[in-house]
Amino acid sequence: MSNAKMSSNVPADMINLRLILVSGKTKEFLFSPNDSASDIAKHVYDNWPMDWEEEQVSSPNILRLIYQGRFLHGNVTLGALKLPFGKTTVMHLVARETLPEPNSQGQRNREKTGESNCCVIL
Repeated sequence: MSNAKMSSNVPADMINLRLILVSGKTKEFLFSPNDSASDIAKHVYDNWPMDWEEEQVSSPNILRLIYQGRFLHGNVTLGALKLPFGKTTVMHLVARETLPEPNSQGQRNREKTGESNCCVIL
């Protein structure tokens, strides 16, 4: 039996996150709506996928989630984002020391992510 989770098998009370690295590699993780962005970063760091070895970071504190073109603050929960239960949501995962200033609209501080400003949610 494969342990790969297909979107159709996502439990009705969970949220499946498909995380995309800058390199384009993806991996899916199951989370509860009570999990915050910092909980997710810690979980991914603690369960770093084997095929992401080249992108390994030194600390979970620099892992940032981007959803719909916006950086998520560490205390934001998946439930607060009103993500659909039992479905897959796509987010980008980047290594970054600090979040952009809120008043900058993210334009000046969008270093490596300049080309990819959108997510396609299927």
